[in-house]
Amino acid sequence: MIEILTTGGTIDKVYFDANSAFEIGDSLLPELLSESNIHEGYKIRPLMRKDSLELTDPDRQSIVAAVKDSDCPRILITHGTDTMALTAQALKPVTGRTVVLTGAMQPARMRRTDAIFNVGFAWAAVSLLPAGVYIAMNGEVFEAGSVRKNLQAQRFERT
Repeated sequence: MIEILTTGGTIDKVYFDANSAFEIGDSLLPELLSESNIHEGYKIRPLMRKDSLELTDPDRQSIVAAVKDSDCPRILITHGTDTMALTAQALKPVTGRTVVLTGAMQPARMRRTDAIFNVGFAWAAVSLLPAGVYIAMNGEVFEAGSVRKNLQAQRFERT
């Protein structure tokens, strides 16, 4: 069993029109998993609905506590990309579990999104990797503490 924790981020953003602000909507994760042909072997627990730039240290500690309190040895976390590396770093002291964070550069509700691929890829990563904390984005896996988001290139890279 894999526990999936949702925290919000771009993957769950809703834009109403070009002139309006975004908001974090209900997670499309069940649909994304279904589109990836993943129908069982998981449970979803929503933790928060925040843009990752709005996450605070107490929010990160809530995520760490949720991971520690989980009865599942494998945990997938959907997270905003801007501070994903910070949360992965906060999770690094957690031992005995495989924790994979993923998200999207474009909202799942958009036609040209990387959300479906990233969720499927992260599912494979959390299923196969040994215990540790990782980020799985755009076809690459990075260990916590050795990754950053390159804003200009819109990708993650090793540090």
